[in-house]
Amino acid sequence: MREIADGVKNSAYEIIEKKKATYYGIAMSVKRICEAIVRDEKSVLPVSSIQTGEEINGVALSMPAIVGKHGVEGQVPIELNDKEKAALKQSADTLKSVIGDVLKE
Repeated sequence: MREIADGVKNSAYEIIEKKKATYYGIAMSVKRICEAIVRDEKSVLPVSSIQTGEEINGVALSMPAIVGKHGVEGQVPIELNDKEKAALKQSADTLKSVIGDVLKE
């Protein structure tokens, strides 16, 4: 899990090293999401959407979701241990706080 997390976190650096820019990676992600929507694939993709759960609510996070012709058509439940749940909730709370601060300005 640590290796996967580090790989995702550092993927931008690998793209920059090989392509000299990150917009290629972003473009490929957008292309993939658009394909899923246009083809109504019902594919599971990591996309940002507003979360509406008991623990995390009202903030957009990139989580596995079913993507089809209507965009995000459902969340894919994932099993997290207590430490992972706490870290995800802390990230969501931090993001909510930052958004709240920006909206106050």
